[in-house]
Amino acid sequence: MIVSTSRKSERLSLHGLWSSRTAFVLAATGSAVGLGNIWRFPYVAGENGGGIFVLLYVACIFLIGIPIMMTELMLGRRGRRNPLDTMRLIAVEERHSPHWVWIGRTAMLAGLLILSYYSVIAGWIMAYIFRTAGGVFHGMQDATEFEAIFSALIVDPERLIAWHSIFMVLTVAIVAHGIERGLERAVKIIMPALCFILLLLLLYAATTPGFIAGLKFMFSPDISKLNSTSVLFAMGMAFFSLSLGTGAIMMYGSYLPKGGSIGGMAVAVALADTLIALLAGVAIFSIVFANGLEPTAGPGLVFITLPVAFAKMPMGTLIGVLFFILLLFTALASAIALLEPWVAWLVENKNQGRIQAACICGLVVWILGLGTVFSFNLWADYKWTFPVDLGRVRYVLFEDKTFFNVVDFLTSNILLPLGGLLTALFTGHLMRRQSCQDELQIGSKTFNLWYFVLRNISPIAVGIVFLHAVGVFKWVGIG
Repeated sequence: MIVSTSRKSERLSLHGLWSSRTAFVLAATGSAVGLGNIWRFPYVAGENGGGIFVLLYVACIFLIGIPIMMTELMLGRRGRRNPLDTMRLIAVEERHSPHWVWIGRTAMLAGLLILSYYSVIAGWIMAYIFRTAGGVFHGMQDATEFEAIFSALIVDPERLIAWHSIFMVLTVAIVAHGIERGLERAVKIIMPALCFILLLLLLYAATTPGFIAGLKFMFSPDISKLNSTSVLFAMGMAFFSLSLGTGAIMMYGSYLPKGGSIGGMAVAVALADTLIALLAGVAIFSIVFANGLEPTAGPGLVFITLPVAFAKMPMGTLIGVLFFILLLFTALASAIALLEPWVAWLVENKNQGRIQAACICGLVVWILGLGTVFSFNLWADYKWTFPVDLGRVRYVLFEDKTFFNVVDFLTSNILLPLGGLLTALFTGHLMRRQSCQDELQIGSKTFNLWYFVLRNISPIAVGIVFLHAVGVFKWVGIG
């Protein structure tokens, strides 16, 4: 089916557009460079062999991440609406079931749930900015003291709610101002500031005795540490670090003007995202090694292990404040991208003004975030277990998890990979090849490579990540 010129014009009138390719790359990179790159990537790399994990991660970015990012951008630019309505429109135009709208629904639900706990974690970061600046950690030596400070923060629901509220107000205020005056203006400040702070931290790391050790840990592959778990974690990290499956990239794609290679823009975003993750890893591990700390400290690396290092080092207060500001910028850039699809949906379908829509969506996210807040204090003893009866076998999807653990599990292990898998299957096997080629506007050789990977490699890779994440391999006795 050929889309009429009038329908295309109607779609273009629904949205503002990015003022330039640079504005889009900054916004999309900000969406991708979230807490996963600065907080999660270093400790996951540390737990999975350092250099060999980094090598696998970079390979997976090109084999999985970039092809699916190109796909989401292509669908967004063609649909010119929020992810839900975009998938409904394209499915009908390609003469397939409108039920493929579930790709958009899955993505938007995942983004909403992720933002609900992202905001709470961002609140921790804001609290740590003031604690570090106030010299709370100065002179401390024992790691148990740092653990006590972190525990005191998360068990106080009133304090967490206050920080969670402040972060959501900031996010709503930015999104409410629209594309150019809100999103663009914010990322044009946030992303250069983020890169500047990261560069300062990297320059400092280069002066520490742990710099060479940090470089070796990040970039010297140790084949002996290569195993199936590392490969699966690398595939999952590559997919999630680019903010795929949340609706954010598809939404940002809907604001792309016609013309310009989607492939080139996707590669630019992926390279920027990967570079920032690698540089952050070098800076963090240099500080860790310089202070004789453990690189496999896990999620506590940021809130317990690194503050120990900041307390010991010269200018530790300044370096610590800069680091947590860096984390806050990454969280804010991702948050505005995660909220945008829902705001657009309300504007397009419920005749809401943008400010009102942003406030409504922000309030919903804030309420959901209370579940995460209470998971660390008032509801800490309430654990969820979800068994699935499969004939004679009882499979436990998750067991003894708090509300926060359940939301994190559902988004990271089910909704994101499932959305990515369905997107690859729909685009690679149901959309007409010519429709894809017309929208992507890339050379025939590049298109053929993208099409082959999307049809044959991406679905298998993402499917394996999904099955591993939900524990199916363990259930059938494979791993």
